[in-house]
Amino acid sequence: MSTSDAPPLKDVVNGALEYTIPIAHKMGVEALEVRPGYAASKVPVEGNGNHFGVMYAGVLFTVAEILGGALAIASFDTAKYFPLVKDLHIFFRKPAATDVTAAATLSEEEIARITAEADAKGKSDFTLKAVVTDANGVVVAETEGLYQLRAHGK
Repeated sequence: MSTSDAPPLKDVVNGALEYTIPIAHKMGVEALEVRPGYAASKVPVEGNGNHFGVMYAGVLFTVAEILGGALAIASFDTAKYFPLVKDLHIFFRKPAATDVTAAATLSEEEIARITAEADAKGKSDFTLKAVVTDANGVVVAETEGLYQLRAHGK
């Protein structure tokens, strides 16, 4: 199969979510855009509310946290590496009463650094910051995660 026949990376991530993290799939978490250095995801508010009518905190966490895996699929050789989340902090800014979107980026330089270190040492830690916004563009949460790219079998 040529690369032009390969499915879009967002479809690969969405398929992986369904089978590897079924609870995220059940929440309705969906990759919107996935490419080297960038990932965005969304989740609907419907079915994900809490006791006072806004989005449940764990759903906000999930829509942001899955970006580490999405970026790894797009930015690194999955035949050689897999991602782990080591730590993640979430900062709740405003209640979310609408669907939300989360986005995160890694620079080309950071991707190159992570790859080189993982090649040399079998693993590389990296920080990923995500911003979660509501349908009106209001920031409802921000995350800062410590992830690790780890070589298979190491």
